[in-house]
Amino acid sequence: MNLWQQLWTPVRIFLGLGAAPETLTFLQISIRGIIVFISTLIMVRMSARRSLARRNVFDSIFLVILASVLARAVNGSSDLLPTIGGGFVMVGFHRFLAWVAYYSHGFGNLIKGADEPLIHNGELVRRQLRCNHITRHDLEEDLRLALHAEDLAAVKDARLERSGAISFIRK
Repeated sequence: MNLWQQLWTPVRIFLGLGAAPETLTFLQISIRGIIVFISTLIMVRMSARRSLARRNVFDSIFLVILASVLARAVNGSSDLLPTIGGGFVMVGFHRFLAWVAYYSHGFGNLIKGADEPLIHNGELVRRQLRCNHITRHDLEEDLRLALHAEDLAAVKDARLERSGAISFIRK
């Protein structure tokens, strides 16, 4: 056995690398969880802060898939190190797509969606409200929360933003 194998064998046993998921011990799963947590923290720091703050569908899908992939590394249903490596590749791909979207408005609208008018010049845009399943009561609730106002008559424009939030512009 060469030196590399002598050093690597205890690490493999300690982390349960190559072990069947059902044979992993509490300690092995815990250590894997800590490694995945630290790796994920690095990944999130490498990605954009907005991935966690102002999510849109693009960012939400990324986070769900990343979490799903990395969970497999903790429970042992996928190999630990290649799965973490795959997570870093996903973060890089997400950043690349966000970079392309930054320079291409059309591509950004394709992957992130576009904002949609709900009120235009003080008039409800009923077709958009219906398409997005937003009632007048929903608009009034968001108006109270966003502008601390009661009456939609005080609103010149309202938009359903890419994040799913509704923004209002007063008259």
